[in-house]
Amino acid sequence: MSPQQETWTAVDRYFADLLIPHDDVLDEVLRSSAAANLPAIAVSPAQGKLLHLLARVQGARRILEIGTLAGYSTIWLARALPPDGTLITLEADPKHAQIARANVERAGLSRIVDLRLGRALETLPMLEAQCRQTPLDLIFIDADKPALGDYFEWSLKLSRPGTVIITDNVVRDGKVIDASNPDASVKGVRRFNEMLAKDKRVSATAIQTVGSKGYDGFAIALVIASS
Repeated sequence: MSPQQETWTAVDRYFADLLIPHDDVLDEVLRSSAAANLPAIAVSPAQGKLLHLLARVQGARRILEIGTLAGYSTIWLARALPPDGTLITLEADPKHAQIARANVERAGLSRIVDLRLGRALETLPMLEAQCRQTPLDLIFIDADKPALGDYFEWSLKLSRPGTVIITDNVVRDGKVIDASNPDASVKGVRRFNEMLAKDKRVSATAIQTVGSKGYDGFAIALVIASS
């Protein structure tokens, strides 16, 4: 770990110790993920709390998460919902889904969280009729980066004016500014960012972040016009 990364991680720990109470359930999510050798790509505690607060500020009742992993961000978001709220989370990997379901149950959120197994581009169309009647309030996209543009288009179909769409990992350690970078994830993020810039249905920004997860960032879009 570089000295710079050590500093970022220490600052994250400082704020987490001050502002985010110890949570056995969330700690167990991280332990179960590590024990199953899942990639260590969940959001940090500070980022999880940010998602939670944004959902509460939004007054969200219906949330969609694209990319579940072990359920860490799922639990942060679901805890922001009222008792009659719903969070639909999409996960392509059966192993990830099994671990996430156990973690959601341990958190006492099985009644609120609807985990759907399958490739998101196959499960998203199944939500279209349902969301035509009751559009989503908040969408968190944290899945494979080459398909970000497709996830964004589907998010718009499932939204209403006022819906917030949050997308993780849009900076890629700064690689996003390199148009010649051959990495499929970088290309996917650049395509998504360009779509975000051109689409008149949203007003958007992106912020760079540093911390225990390294150097990356979020894009945040507010839907301002119907699809």
